[in-house]
Amino acid sequence: MSENIANEYTTTIDSKKRLTIRGAKHSFYVVKEYTTGKIVLSPRILVDPNEIPKSTLKVMDNSVKNFKKGKVSKPINLKKYEK
Repeated sequence: MSENIANEYTTTIDSKKRLTIRGAKHSFYVVKEYTTGKIVLSPRILVDPNEIPKSTLKVMDNSVKNFKKGKVSKPINLKKYEK
């Protein structure tokens, strides 16, 4: 599958060696710098927002088991926090 160029422009590096990406759609990028001077930026997703960590699922499973066994804390009164 070929990729199409969505945007192309010339930019400069500022005095602090930073590059501005116009209309960036991501916060993090993988940078690949080649010996020829070519630089490739690829979007980087640090954590899949749709994936729940196994440790969290384990805690949730244990909480449900405790709830079904009746091992729960006393109800907490949150009335004083209502506006």
